[in-house]
Amino acid sequence: MCGIVAFAGVTTCAPVLVEGLRRLEYRGYDSAGLAVHTGRGIEIVRAVGKLGRLAEALQKRELPGTVGIGHTRWATHGRPSERNAHPHTSGPVAVVHNGIIENHAALRRELEGEGVVFSSDTDTEIVAHLVARALACGATNLEAAVRVALGRVTGAYAIAAVSSNEPDVIVVAKQDSPLVLGRADDAWLAASDIPAILARARDFVLLEDGELAVLRRTGARITKLDGTPVERAPKPVDWDIDQAEKGGFSHFMAKEIHEQPRAVEATLRGRIRRGSGEITLDGIGISGDEAKAVRRVYFVACGTSAHAAMVGRYWIEQLARVPATVEIASEVRYREPVFEEGDLVVAVSQSGETADTLAAVKAAKTRGAKILAVANVLHSAIPRASDGALYTHAGPEIGVASTKCFTTQLAAMLVFALWLGRARGTLTEADAARAVDALLRVPGQMKELASDGAKAEAVAHATRDARSALFLGRGTAFPIALEGALKLKEVSYVHAEGYAAGEMKHGPIALVDRDLPVFAICPKDRNHEKTLSNVQEVRAREGRVIAIATHGDRDVAALAEHVLEIPEADELVLPLLTVVPLQLVAYYAATLRGLDVDQPRNLAKTVTVE
Repeated sequence: MCGIVAFAGVTTCAPVLVEGLRRLEYRGYDSAGLAVHTGRGIEIVRAVGKLGRLAEALQKRELPGTVGIGHTRWATHGRPSERNAHPHTSGPVAVVHNGIIENHAALRRELEGEGVVFSSDTDTEIVAHLVARALACGATNLEAAVRVALGRVTGAYAIAAVSSNEPDVIVVAKQDSPLVLGRADDAWLAASDIPAILARARDFVLLEDGELAVLRRTGARITKLDGTPVERAPKPVDWDIDQAEKGGFSHFMAKEIHEQPRAVEATLRGRIRRGSGEITLDGIGISGDEAKAVRRVYFVACGTSAHAAMVGRYWIEQLARVPATVEIASEVRYREPVFEEGDLVVAVSQSGETADTLAAVKAAKTRGAKILAVANVLHSAIPRASDGALYTHAGPEIGVASTKCFTTQLAAMLVFALWLGRARGTLTEADAARAVDALLRVPGQMKELASDGAKAEAVAHATRDARSALFLGRGTAFPIALEGALKLKEVSYVHAEGYAAGEMKHGPIALVDRDLPVFAICPKDRNHEKTLSNVQEVRAREGRVIAIATHGDRDVAALAEHVLEIPEADELVLPLLTVVPLQLVAYYAATLRGLDVDQPRNLAKTVTVE
């Protein structure tokens, strides 16, 4: 949610800032703005709506400076409007901010009591006034004033501040909201996420909570908020800028669906080997002895990551014979969950910054649980707060509706379940080798599925007038039903529900009529016959069946209006295959409706606030 870009260099920064903000559009926003030191002072340009509106405003107003900050806002405090758009100013100071200032109401009353007049409804403006007040009360420079101001606030923040009195300086700081620094040949940059500045910088530093950095063209200096110096060398990332571009596809979502074979292959590389049951997982922070001592696996995640975790639960129980549970992270943090020594908490988050998941991790750690992060972004907050990390290698995912991050999470968790089963002695080497061989075939099978979208497009055409849809599955197909329904909801705005097929008679069957598309995930697995009986129940009530079925399954074909076929595969890897046709259906359903596929309304890519 929200996006920050900051630039201190030798070239005109306004185009750089807008370029970076465009690369952050996937995070969700409703307004945008820049603050640039032009040599005459700080000048502000803001606009409501898409970045095109900001670009139009900049065409009418020249901003020639080489130091500036930019922001895309996703409304939390105050409706979308130009007055509520960032940057916010007070005296010589301009500030942009991601996150929530939790004590904003008390601080606002205090400042208003001192005569401060607010020009917006946002919590961010409070930070600008606090920094300006600190400067007026004797803070020697912008850095010192930001330290004083942040000492007064509680909550989550990533901020960037500039001052008309210091034309070459940007001060940034973070707490529970992502912020990364980037080094270029003649500039230093900061942003909410690496893709924003990947075209300009190749070496990066991820700020940690409670840290502040002063950026100049000539360098960056990092300290803790109390002034303690921090030494952290910039590191390169292996993402390619081409991965963050559409590459000839109409939408990022389409590109990322087609990138899944490469992404899954990259996630498996170096961890498994054909014909072998040997699994190599470096950096997960769990020894073989600790694996044997695990009493329970406790997944915490949100959204699509929670669906991946649900599949992981099945695999952990089946292969490692450990009790496992999945909890929605936003619920865990407001309960009093029982975490104990011997628990392994697996925190799943594509960004590694999901606020609710991070809070659940911190709670579990204080109670003695072991923490393993599954994330796509190196050194992000959740991996840093964990005992170890199992990174996926999806590369940057720009489309808000997750596709390749979901399937790489599945691949990573299946590899982990195999490792855990081998470490605990519950899985034979021969069975592990069979699973490994099945996994290694998946990228090729996914490529075949992604490249044949004609049938998925036909389904989208056939169901384009539907106002609701039902998704059914059993076993590991149940979380895929939930994920298929979520994808359709997210990008096409069609109401959709995922259900365990065994629950049909407990309510959902009342919805079935000749107008309701029912997506039945019915591959040839141990639950095939049971799921087929649910398909028959739907057909008996004139429901419209769209089946995801194994190639050549005549029993399913006889009952379904449309069949989206997947290749024959070991049932362990079926979730990686059955989800692809559902992703394609959601994509085509959205494009047929003329919707913004990559940036669905009201949604943000990285949820860093409650």
